[in-house]
Amino acid sequence: MPVRRSPRRSARPRRRTVRLVAALLGALTIAGFGANPAEASSYPVVYSVLAGFSGALAPNSPPPGANNWSCRSAAHPVPVVLVHATFANQADNWATLSPLLANNGYCVFTFNYGGPAFLGTVYGLGDIPTSARQLGTFIDQVRGATGAPEVDLVGHSQGGMMPRYYLNFMGGASKVRNLVALAPSNHGTTLSGLVTLARMVPGLLNATNATLQSICLACVQQEVGSSFMNKMNSVPDTVPGVNYTVIATRYDEVVTPYQSQFLSGPNVRNIVVQDKCALDFDGHLGMAFDHIALREVLNALDPATARGTTCTFVPFDLGG
Repeated sequence: MPVRRSPRRSARPRRRTVRLVAALLGALTIAGFGANPAEASSYPVVYSVLAGFSGALAPNSPPPGANNWSCRSAAHPVPVVLVHATFANQADNWATLSPLLANNGYCVFTFNYGGPAFLGTVYGLGDIPTSARQLGTFIDQVRGATGAPEVDLVGHSQGGMMPRYYLNFMGGASKVRNLVALAPSNHGTTLSGLVTLARMVPGLLNATNATLQSICLACVQQEVGSSFMNKMNSVPDTVPGVNYTVIATRYDEVVTPYQSQFLSGPNVRNIVVQDKCALDFDGHLGMAFDHIALREVLNALDPATARGTTCTFVPFDLGG
């Protein structure tokens, strides 16, 4: 009696299974398994000051995308340190820019300086030279962790000016490639004329500052004509080897006149957002959440991939 052989199984299902497994492994790799941490990010980016409100509740927590100490980026090997403004913190000031940079393949780092925190929430209030030393310490931590010889700095308001003290008076130039400043208090502020007005009344400014400096010494130091500002203005605006970008708004109500933010010297670009888009009515507070200003931040950090501005309406001091 003939032996009946079982029908031979087709090899096609097996090959299909192998291809499926290979495709899944490839998808997992693209999704981030084994990929560079800086290049695998996909964080929501909200262009609004509302994005920073949660930072008031967790001021000592880094914003999304920041402080991944194992981060390495082949596309952007220079890490970016974000320096917050006066009466701000790392979480609220950088709730938009930090995830934006991480999504673009940057290693991003944030910290708080100028404490103790007012009401346990906001920083940037203390003596500015002391804050500059804190910045230098943090830069060294980032360099040590990443192995990068230099960092890029992006700052807002005091955070755009204070690093210049580190560069000019603390020998920090060899550790910094770019300083990109959003609405910086580079040459002091009249606070929309209030400082000038107070000087016209004998003793008024001194009396006001005596009270103010107990809460915010950095506020007094940033006034036009202060001893701190006189020291800053006694030396050239820039130091060799560092590229500077200033991004300002004509509607700045805090650092006034807005032209005082501009720097002079080699390797300087001074940008007014309204020259990029006349529909941008943002003021001082909204600059860290303004898509036009932040597009210029990306352009400054990597000119090789610079793109033009998408001009849309941006309301005053709300970002957008």
